[in-house]
Amino acid sequence: MASVYLYLNAAVYLLLAAWCAVAPARTAAAVGYTSLSRSGQTEYLTIYAGLQFGLAFLFAWFAWSQQMRTGLVLALALYLPIVLFRSIGLLRWWPVETATLVLAAVEWLMLLAGLWLWWQGRPG
Repeated sequence: MASVYLYLNAAVYLLLAAWCAVAPARTAAAVGYTSLSRSGQTEYLTIYAGLQFGLAFLFAWFAWSQQMRTGLVLALALYLPIVLFRSIGLLRWWPVETATLVLAAVEWLMLLAGLWLWWQGRPG
């Protein structure tokens, strides 16, 4: 079950990385960036495409190499602060774009699934 979760994370991050690399202006606009300078475009491509591609690789590697606990640690280390800061942002700057809400929902689901898998894998 954990390997499916890790591969799902890899697929989601790979798709997001590809979308951000192929259509950075559209993806930036979808999450609320209305204007980016050339430096901003470089940063957006680096973080939104490059980092997400790296995360896709890590999730796939941990699933493929059967390092489930390490993969779950990675997921929890990412999703706990992401959900915390996204929730603060939503409360502070509501209303937000639909794409932001979809991302928030996916992040919450991934966090809850990761926590459930972590709990299931605990030694009895």
